[in-house]
Amino acid sequence: MTIYVKNKYTLQVDAFTFKCCVGRNGISKNKVEGDKKTPSGIYHIENLYYRKDKIKKPFTRLKCIEIKKNMGWSNDPNNLKTYNKLVKIKKNIKCEKIYRRDYKYDLFIPIKYNFNKPKKSKGSCIFIHLTKSYKPTAGCIALKKKDFLILIKIINQKTKIKIS
Repeated sequence: MTIYVKNKYTLQVDAFTFKCCVGRNGISKNKVEGDKKTPSGIYHIENLYYRKDKIKKPFTRLKCIEIKKNMGWSNDPNNLKTYNKLVKIKKNIKCEKIYRRDYKYDLFIPIKYNFNKPKKSKGSCIFIHLTKSYKPTAGCIALKKKDFLILIKIINQKTKIKIS
C-alpha cells in the first residue's frame, strides 16, 4: 500500500482523497535542513506516536508509541549519531520537542526520509502530523484530525509514502 502526496494540497490512499498541506516552500528533490521544503521521493513510514493524555490509543495496525514529556526528535546535523532520531531531551542535544502545548503532534508518523545513515544537513523531523488550518508546514505533511484517524486505519507498517 502507498500513500500518495499528489501535490501540495492532496494526499490519496486507496479510494480516499484528503486535503493536506506541505512545506511552506513546496516539494523539492534537494531538501536541506531548515529550508521549509517537503522532500520528494518514496519513503517508508515509522510508528504512530500519540499523546495519551489528549487522545485514547487509536485503532491502527501501526505500532503505537506514547509521547512522553522528555521525548524529542534530533534536528542537529552536527551530531550524526542522533540526527533525525527519537531522543531523550538533554541540554547537549538539539531537538524538536514532540510533547507540545499545541495539538500538532498529538498524533504523528515520522517519514523515513534521511533516516538510515542520515546525511548531514539533508533534513530531519519530516512527519505526517495534524493541522486545523492547512497553513504550510516547516517541511512536514499535515492533515485534519478526522482524516488522520481514517488514514491510520487503512495503512500498516509496510506502507510507503510517495511525495511528488
